[in-house]
Amino acid sequence: MERRRFVGGVTGASLGVFLEGPFTRLAAAPRDAQASAIVAGEAPFETSQVQVGANTLFIRRYGNGPAILMVHGFPRTSLMWRFLAPKFAGTNTVICVDLRAYGRSGIPASTDDHFPYSKRAMAQELVDLMAQLGFPTFTLIGHDRGGRVSYRLALDHPKAVQRLAVFDVIPILEAWDRTDARFAQTYWPWILLSQKEPLPESYLLGAPKAAFDNPFGHGSFGPEILEEYVSNYRDPARVHGICEEYRAAATIDVEHDRADKKAARRIECPMLHLWAEDGPLDTFYGKDEGPLGIWRQWAPRAQGQAMKGGHFFPEENPDDTAVLVRQFLSV
Repeated sequence: MERRRFVGGVTGASLGVFLEGPFTRLAAAPRDAQASAIVAGEAPFETSQVQVGANTLFIRRYGNGPAILMVHGFPRTSLMWRFLAPKFAGTNTVICVDLRAYGRSGIPASTDDHFPYSKRAMAQELVDLMAQLGFPTFTLIGHDRGGRVSYRLALDHPKAVQRLAVFDVIPILEAWDRTDARFAQTYWPWILLSQKEPLPESYLLGAPKAAFDNPFGHGSFGPEILEEYVSNYRDPARVHGICEEYRAAATIDVEHDRADKKAARRIECPMLHLWAEDGPLDTFYGKDEGPLGIWRQWAPRAQGQAMKGGHFFPEENPDDTAVLVRQFLSV
């Protein structure tokens, strides 16, 4: 691995280094276009491409100590953790990974049942990644799609996960079982991207920035970070892989969740759930005692609260997020 230090503001040239090769430095970006200093970018980090089975995963690695794995969601990449990960580098090894088809990771071929993009397949890949890096056990933090991979990993590989934090999602089965017009109008990627090929691929490729012009994509970052995110949606192979994951979430992932619920399998490790204040999870599920009420059916030890910063609060509000995660890790 190649160790790089990033200090100071992001420029087009510095981000360009990130875009060039297999050993790259990821720029820690200011949280708005006017900011000139890196808020949390002084921690050194390593980047590498790791061969895991037949696929390759891109990672950023911070710090030393017990491992924390951070898994991004749609439409982001591992770059979304650029403010949060350094806050734990003094006491932990933090691994930020690009999910398959995203960022700099590989794009495995899919199958008719979408299994290669199921949460089960991606969870297995992440367990294998961490074992290869020397971490058979770790704390797991996932946001959005990464949160769904993370809870599946905790169910399928309970001995690997010491603590689980899932941000702004509920289990896939529970979401689909509560789907109504309000859900369909809000969680548009679930409905659109799960359609049969090539409809969703054509939409994403035809308007790659559109995914960032709504509450489930918008952020306060500058143009360099936006361009890095949007670049995923100009690549037909990556777009197809991303859509395959949504198709899996509408089919085989539901089957896996339903089987676990029927068998009364539970996430037994301590679990933290944080969700966006005034967002859909905060307002849709009152009759279920909110998202925690739903999660406690799956994870009896779940705790958590709403967060300021919208759906992407780990990126928009990393300071408050870090405080709560640190408290969770210390208990």
